[in-house]
Amino acid sequence: MTMQSAHTIATSSKHATLLIRGGTVVTPNGMEQVDIAALNGRIRALGNLAGWSADEVIDARGLHVLPGVIDTQVHFREPGLCHKENLEAGTRGAVLGGVTSIFEMPNTSPLTLRAEDLNAKVAAARGRAWCDFAFYIGGSAANIEQLAQLEMLPACAGIKVFMGSSFGDLLVSEEDILQQILRNGRRRLAVHAEDDARLQARKAIALASGDVRDHPVWRDVESAFKATHRIVSLAQECNRRLHVLHVSTAQEIRFLAQHKARTTVEVLPHHLTLSAPDCYERLGTLAQMNPPVREAIHQQALWQGIRDGVVDVLGSDHAPHTLEEKAQPYPHSPSGMTGVQTLLPIMLNHVHQGRLSLERLVDLTSAGPARIFGIAGKGRIALGYDADLTLVDLKAQREISNRWIASVVGWTPYDGMRVTGWPVATFIRGQTVMQQDEMIGTANGRPVSFVETRDAGFSRCLD
Repeated sequence: MTMQSAHTIATSSKHATLLIRGGTVVTPNGMEQVDIAALNGRIRALGNLAGWSADEVIDARGLHVLPGVIDTQVHFREPGLCHKENLEAGTRGAVLGGVTSIFEMPNTSPLTLRAEDLNAKVAAARGRAWCDFAFYIGGSAANIEQLAQLEMLPACAGIKVFMGSSFGDLLVSEEDILQQILRNGRRRLAVHAEDDARLQARKAIALASGDVRDHPVWRDVESAFKATHRIVSLAQECNRRLHVLHVSTAQEIRFLAQHKARTTVEVLPHHLTLSAPDCYERLGTLAQMNPPVREAIHQQALWQGIRDGVVDVLGSDHAPHTLEEKAQPYPHSPSGMTGVQTLLPIMLNHVHQGRLSLERLVDLTSAGPARIFGIAGKGRIALGYDADLTLVDLKAQREISNRWIASVVGWTPYDGMRVTGWPVATFIRGQTVMQQDEMIGTANGRPVSFVETRDAGFSRCLD
């Protein structure tokens, strides 16, 4: 069987809406020199498509074509906190950075705790979101009894639990509440694991010093490890799949490597790129986030976790605050920084520097998210999948700047950083939405579909 017959679907018409020619394509087989044809939003053919025509033809010679990047942790602040970010600006930044789908977090105002809250976000995203989207619902004492139903709603990315670093109904630190949340539902549960009691007991350290360099002293390694150990143990008791967000310590990586049967692991570009104390001395509170950027020994352990396969996914934890808010004296300054737009450029630079392969980056940003969250039709360049594609120039040398950032707050901790590797075009369901740092067309993002929620009605029929 030739490559052409292996990859193409028999069709009487060899015309596509989008045809990408001559690029090096990262497919499930590895890197291949194949053309890609997209029709009706999906990949229709792969191979030597010399006989094909298309409404739009892209010459990708010298470039690499990746499956669309999926950022599974962003805070776009809408509703209620739109002076920091909103769905339009956040997704525009995502697309400029080569991201084609995002999962948005529930700590908005109001909190995303009910079906009405989720539906309001979906309605707000339609016609304004540049990329595809899904929203987490917060796991809380206020909605425990409804969680099994809420997690099955269309456009729900799953349930998110804050064990620390949150407020009101979203903060869950009591063991019995955590157990009830774990037992009410079956989809993978995402968790922010910091021990709230330890954070509260140690806050005096930060208050006394007023020095942001003490952020990783206040929110120390033990506060992260204690919470991660606790929630993994509870998840085992309850037989629940778990996703531990923004792992930041060597101790967590070693522990999680022994608990991979039900537990998946996320790390952030910030923790892989910045390190203490240098980042605090250079950036001040712009480097302040939760869990903190830590010393180089922890960064090295995260990279080892990537090499060893412990890490499943990269998320940005895009969580913007205004420069005025960040300028407040520490620790009254809020934690969080922008990241969705810089996720891919920063990681492509790490590829250039030899820290990981391009194929491993694709696994962490496309195939990994699709696999662990059960995303339907995304995450790989394969026949029948959504034509979500990110075109990158691995040789392009660019400078990240605040001027490039689309976020409402208009800043990045990487301002002035030179990188090698850059997203030059973004395609969502076969439509060009970004080319050479310019937005194309109109915002037409749609809800991400999940296998478990898409088939929920069928499952209920079987029960």
